Amino acid sequence: MNSDQKRFGVSRRAVLAGIGAGTVLLAKPAIVRAQAEPVRIGFPTPLTGPFGAEAKDQVKSAELAVKLMNDKGGIAGRKIELLVRDDKLNAGEAATRTLELIEKDKVHAVVGALSSAVQLAVNEVTRARGVIYVSISQSDTINEVKDFSRFTFHEALNPHMTTAAVARETFKKGSRVAFLVADYAYGHEMLRGFKRAAAEIGAEVVGEILHPFGTPDYSTLMPRIRAMKPDILAICNFGRDQANAIKQANDFGMKKQMQIVVPVLLHNQRIAVAPEVFEGVIGGANYYWELEKTIPSAKAFNDAFKAAYDGALPTDYGAYGFTGVSALLLAMQKAGGTDTDKVIDALQSLKYDVAKGPQHFRACDHQSVQSVLVLRSKAKAEMQGPADLFQIVANVPGSEEMLRSCAELGLPPT
Repeated sequence: MNSDQKRFGVSRRAVLAGIGAGTVLLAKPAIVRAQAEPVRIGFPTPLTGPFGAEAKDQVKSAELAVKLMNDKGGIAGRKIELLVRDDKLNAGEAATRTLELIEKDKVHAVVGALSSAVQLAVNEVTRARGVIYVSISQSDTINEVKDFSRFTFHEALNPHMTTAAVARETFKKGSRVAFLVADYAYGHEMLRGFKRAAAEIGAEVVGEILHPFGTPDYSTLMPRIRAMKPDILAICNFGRDQANAIKQANDFGMKKQMQIVVPVLLHNQRIAVAPEVFEGVIGGANYYWELEKTIPSAKAFNDAFKAAYDGALPTDYGAYGFTGVSALLLAMQKAGGTDTDKVIDALQSLKYDVAKGPQHFRACDHQSVQSVLVLRSKAKAEMQGPADLFQIVANVPGSEEMLRSCAELGLPPT
């Protein structure tokens, strides 16, 4: 059991047991339904809990993807329905809701989740039932042989990709790097990625401090970090933990002594605090609205989102809802329906550009190969308006060279 599973109080065995004792697990469900029947997409996400803002953004973007495809006639004339369920950021709850989506609601595929443990629980249920799952949560684990299946596709970036991109822009040979790390699977994945990048660049790791998920007070940790005399502090956590840690590092004056970097620089956490808290922090991202200046599909996505939501702009994690659902629907369109085998084949060969430039799924692990943004949080004086949060430092093109090798994941090359 990994630390994320311990935190949420669920094991893989428990998840599988919850699927139903005595149930025969099918390699592929029979999908023989009336042609006029709607295409149903299950969408579990933590609407309640510390990632609720990101989850609500994902729902908006996913609903937009469905609307745009329905406006074009749906899938072979069939209307698409998005069935949203609150997984409450709990692996057991996510497994139950996913099973209901499959057994009761008869969904044709599942997209969603926003946590390492939760997405793995969803993946256990979907692969046991032979249902396609497109994960939109960052994770290294879901691509590894113990969790991967032919039904599993990973739309989100993974920590290996984001840490490598951020380190390339901030680490230098001889740099002293300290780490503040959330003590669960995702935090450890980010730490591993940064350490790997540091070794390749020649940066020196001077120490690491672990903290529990949901830590409100970092005041006892900051002096320990300062004593390490790092040039760079890599804060490896997410959501409110990220905002709290950066705010308290700022309160201790640490930004004057070191560069603060994060694997993922979050839109919602940035707007939750004053600009000076995040000023100068550098981090990775899957999406930022200013991509529209260079990427036509980003401009189209922004325009559609603004039209649907009273002029609002899409957020980073929200965009995953759009790209993940859009990729699935494009594959269904290519397959001419919802037959599982045909949709898998279509996803495996899909080349898509719906919001951020070219993407495709790598054959061996179904990881979406895509660009990684490196952003710098702007000072208040630099901002040209409330949405002008970040400067794009780099847009690293998508390449399979950015990923861990298939052999490292325990998978055969294809």
